[in-house]
Amino acid sequence: MDLSEDEIHENEAAAILAEALAGNGIEWKDVPREGKIRLLAARDGLLVVNTSALAAFNMVDEVMCATRHNNTLVKKGDQVAATRAIPLVMKRVSIERAAAIASQNGSVLSVHPLRPARVGLVVTGNEVYSGLIEDRFMPLLSEKVAEMGSRVITTQFAPDDAGIISGVIRSQLDRGCDLLLLSGGMSVDPDDVTRHGIRLAGATELYYGAAALPGAMFLVAYLGDVPLLGVPACGLYHRITVLDLVLPRILAGERIGKAELAFLGHGGLCLDCPECSYPDCPFGKGM
Repeated sequence: MDLSEDEIHENEAAAILAEALAGNGIEWKDVPREGKIRLLAARDGLLVVNTSALAAFNMVDEVMCATRHNNTLVKKGDQVAATRAIPLVMKRVSIERAAAIASQNGSVLSVHPLRPARVGLVVTGNEVYSGLIEDRFMPLLSEKVAEMGSRVITTQFAPDDAGIISGVIRSQLDRGCDLLLLSGGMSVDPDDVTRHGIRLAGATELYYGAAALPGAMFLVAYLGDVPLLGVPACGLYHRITVLDLVLPRILAGERIGKAELAFLGHGGLCLDCPECSYPDCPFGKGM
């Protein structure tokens, strides 16, 4: 096929687009199939999609890129996106424009590795602390932590006493924990002792409430750079909660605040299916 200087074939165009879209942790091969190139995860981690940049890219005539959902956990080799020039032959200027848009917006696609955190668990509540009831949070949270490549290095119990909770939190920091999970006491009461204990421990930021169900009473706080996640009681009764949406993002290095918890609302409604199929379901897919 003879092309003029200002024209470009779909296969060459796809390679230019793939190169511009791929950020850290993304790989692709220059072996287009019918003008389409697949983009793959180059490592295990969290797929991060710059959705605004993706939309700007797709606003350019005759090019496209389709991706998996933002904040999806992926394995090395998983397909995360595909791109192509739509016509067989198109103007080179359009391809260069689309590539420039992708590049100037930073990485449109990237895979962030999950850090292996040293996790401390704090289980609060008078009845658990005194042995009147058996704790069920510890095994559940330990399993979730292990599934994401981190490990629990210490577990401590505390009664409903803000001062004691504060002391336990500080002791876990002294033991080298760089992520804390707190269970119990995440009620709607503004005088809740668990949240008071977190503040007493020196939390520099505290965000209570997430726009997700189950998990509306979720809490995120920071003691310096150490994140502390308050897990409400729904974690005992639901296999998947807001914790499963937030924990991977924390481990991928994202700092979660009020805005991030608010944006969970789009797609943050679990349908409580008789057989849970997460992550192959709509929960958390609007992020």
